[in-house]
Amino acid sequence: MSLSTGGGDTASDVYLVGAGQSPYGAFPDESYRSLFRTAYESAEQSAGGVDPGDVDEAFVGTLGVGGRQLGLAGPAVTEHVGLHGVPCTRVENACAASGYALRQAVMAVKSGMADLVLAGGVEVMTDMSTEATKYWLGVSGETEWERMAGTTFSGVYAQMADSYLREHDVSREALSHVAVKNHANGAKNPDAHLRFTCTVEDAESGPVVADPLTLYHCCPTSDGAAAVFVASEAVAQSFDEKVKISGVGAASDRVGLFQRDSYTSVPASKQAGEAAYEMAGVRPSDLDFAEVHDCFAIAELLAYEDLGFCERSEAGRLVTSGATAIDGEMPVNTSGGLKSKGHPIGATGAGQAVEAFKQLTGEAGERQLDDPQRGLTHNVGGSGGAAVVHVFEREDADPAEGDENTEVAR
Repeated sequence: MSLSTGGGDTASDVYLVGAGQSPYGAFPDESYRSLFRTAYESAEQSAGGVDPGDVDEAFVGTLGVGGRQLGLAGPAVTEHVGLHGVPCTRVENACAASGYALRQAVMAVKSGMADLVLAGGVEVMTDMSTEATKYWLGVSGETEWERMAGTTFSGVYAQMADSYLREHDVSREALSHVAVKNHANGAKNPDAHLRFTCTVEDAESGPVVADPLTLYHCCPTSDGAAAVFVASEAVAQSFDEKVKISGVGAASDRVGLFQRDSYTSVPASKQAGEAAYEMAGVRPSDLDFAEVHDCFAIAELLAYEDLGFCERSEAGRLVTSGATAIDGEMPVNTSGGLKSKGHPIGATGAGQAVEAFKQLTGEAGERQLDDPQRGLTHNVGGSGGAAVVHVFEREDADPAEGDENTEVAR
C-alpha cells in the first residue's frame, strides 16, 4: 500500500523517519555502490522497512573523489538499491554535499511535491595516492589562487588556526583538547574510522602537518556512506520512530579564504545557524547536543563561536572546561566528529543527521546522552564557501525559549 498522500502538505512539519550509515574507514574491497547499499539498508531497517515504491524523490551528495562516475553518480547508487524510476539528483557542494542533499529533501517535502524522500551521500577516498588525494581535496578550495598556487587544504586551515591562536591569545592545547574529546567519543562508536583514544600530550607531540596543526588536529580521509528518510507529517505517522526537522539554514560565501574579511570566523556558518534557529524558534541554549564540522580542530572552535555556543574568543576556554565533552552541559560531536568518526566527503552531512537521529531516539549505544530533546548538525563546504545547519527535535520536546530576535554570535 502506498504511503503517498497525493502531493504532500506545504504547511506540514517534516520528519526524519529512518537513518543509517556504513562504517567509515578504508575498505579496499568495497565500491561506492556497495557502501551506499549498506547505508541504505541500515536506514531502511531503522525505519522499520520502506517500500521502494513509496519513495518519491532522492538526493545524493558526492564530490566524486578520484574521478569515478562523475556523471549520474546519484542514479548509479539509487538504482543499485532498488529505487528504479525514482528521480534522483546528485548534489555537489564539496564537504557539505549531503548536508545540502538533506536540505533539498526537506524543501521537496515542504513544497508539497514529495511525501517521502531519500537523502544521503557517499565517497571513496582511500584508494588513491597521497598526491592524488591532495588534488581532490584541493578542488574544494579556491582553485586558481589557492590550489594552483600550492596551498593544501590543511594549509588553509592552518592559516585560520594560526590567526585564531594569535588574535585571541589561545594556546595550541585548545586544539588538542578538541582531538582528545572527539577521539574519546569515536572510540565508543562502532562505525568510526579512528577508534582509539589519545591524550593532549599525544596531540601536541604529533607530526606537524601544517603549523600549528599536528596530525591529531586533522581528520582522516575515509570511505563511507550515509542515508536518511525524510517524510511529511502525514506520512511520518506511519513510522514508529520520527524526529522533527524543525529548522534549516544555509549560506554561501567567498570560496577563497584570502577573499574574506576575517580568518577567525566562517560567516556562512553564522548565517546558516541564524536562519536555522529562527525557523526552529530556538536559541543555542535550547540545544542538548551538536554535531559540528571539525575537519580540522580549529574548525570546531570556530563553530562554537559562529553558532553562538559561546562568545567570541571563548571557544578555547569552552572546550578545555569540559563543557563540550559527552558528559558536559553542551556535548559536541558525540559521534567522534569528522576527526575520529571520519570524513568521507559526500557522506559527512548525512552522517551527522544519522547521529542526531540516534541520539534523539535513544539508539546511540555507549554514546547515548541522558534524555536529549534537541540537537543541531553543522556541515561546511571547503574552508567556508558553503554551510548548512539543521535543528532536530523530539515530538515531545519541552517548549523552547528562543525567539526570532535571538542574536546568535557576538
